[in-house]
Amino acid sequence: MKIYTKTGDKGTSIMMGGTILSKSDIKIEACGNIDELNAWIGLLADYTINEHHVPVLREISTMLFNIGANVMVDGESTFAKMPPLYDEDITMLENEIDKMNEKLQPIRYFILPGGHKEVSFAHIARTVCRRAERTVVRMAETQEVEEHIIKYLNRLSDYLFTLCREMSLNLGVEEIAWCPRKKL
Repeated sequence: MKIYTKTGDKGTSIMMGGTILSKSDIKIEACGNIDELNAWIGLLADYTINEHHVPVLREISTMLFNIGANVMVDGESTFAKMPPLYDEDITMLENEIDKMNEKLQPIRYFILPGGHKEVSFAHIARTVCRRAERTVVRMAETQEVEEHIIKYLNRLSDYLFTLCREMSLNLGVEEIAWCPRKKL
């Protein structure tokens, strides 16, 4: 199998099922955002501070690949062959959030990204997740989207926010509180 197909040379991509779409199509944009998010998840799994989260982060990576496959289908026959998401996949994220929250102080203010380079990268993953979610929501306004995808992406951004907080705690850095105006 060659890595290059040359179909993209004219600004198009082929979906699973054979339909050719412009690279500006919402499906291609959604898949690209999900792929970018998956790359950020891989980076988070590589951090020593997250070594106890690696099994969950690898599961998330697999789910994101499944979501990307679901987004790239073109028709019910192909859609039916894609790996589904289940309520349990969302519950797994909620359980992980709850476990991390047991160690964390209640939130008393809005938290700004930063405090440590690794935490900042986790916040980037969170914002890319929100972008992927918005793109899939926009896509769902005009075409069928597997019912669990939007829920999963929404819960995943909550997981990533909580992971940022736990990383700050484990790295011994203070969370940065948002202040509406700061005097210089």
